[in-house]
Amino acid sequence: MKKIEFNKELMDSLFIAVGFILIAFSITSILKPNGLITGGITGLSIILEKLIHIKYTYIYYVLSILVLTIAWISMGKREGIKIITLSIIFPFVLIVFEKFNFYFIRDDMMLASIYFGLICGIGSGLVLKRGFSMGGTDTIAKIIHHKIFTFVNVSEILLCIDGTLIALSAIVYSLNIALYAIISQIIVVIVINTVMFGFGSKKVKLEIISNHHKDITEYIIHSIKRGVTSYEVKGCYKNLAQLKLLTICSPRESMLIKRYISQTDPDAFVDVLPVISVWGKGVGFDSLSGE
Repeated sequence: MKKIEFNKELMDSLFIAVGFILIAFSITSILKPNGLITGGITGLSIILEKLIHIKYTYIYYVLSILVLTIAWISMGKREGIKIITLSIIFPFVLIVFEKFNFYFIRDDMMLASIYFGLICGIGSGLVLKRGFSMGGTDTIAKIIHHKIFTFVNVSEILLCIDGTLIALSAIVYSLNIALYAIISQIIVVIVINTVMFGFGSKKVKLEIISNHHKDITEYIIHSIKRGVTSYEVKGCYKNLAQLKLLTICSPRESMLIKRYISQTDPDAFVDVLPVISVWGKGVGFDSLSGE
């Protein structure tokens, strides 16, 4: 058991290290030298650098610690511990890479947007694939959802936050910069989903066994806005009947559900299956009529 836990921690560390390097490289060697903007804390830090003339890496560090503190106070110790390491280490990695002054590509904003989206998407996907959070705007979205807009989907709040930052970049910089930000952000999301779930599926099926099935069902229906099917199963090891939940959602929504389950019932059992196509009524599903 200890060997398994050690191997898991080793793989977690490896994925996070590679992810951090790729993200920091994409920001310091591609995004910043080309005067581009992205969403999240990175984009906010660069915009604030333009306005208050303080190095964006230091602003990033302060914002990360601020988000960590707010998460710790508003959502409890468990949520704070989940992001404390990443919130402290990544800004330090970013500062180190900034010292290198290495430029991967310059004077071609379209190529820079594409390369940034690809490299940052791979790095972020590696971190998210191991179940970690960067402690950025996704955490802010969760706090807003948890404390203020409980009736609004977390992903919708996140979209509003990043959309606001990109709109702000159009005011501070230009409309062209905002357009490139949108392009790179789309590529980042596509690459993250590809890293996490491969090329074969735009939807996934979650099968969940938990003693807190009522809370999980409520969360999926009211927060994620997806349907849930439940049926009784019996485990052969203990010969006990339990309720299994089944839902179909996007890869990103599956990660939101996973995070909620990890907070509600860390002992739950969840398996994720890729879905080639879904026919029926639902967000992102194909119509049976083919229209």
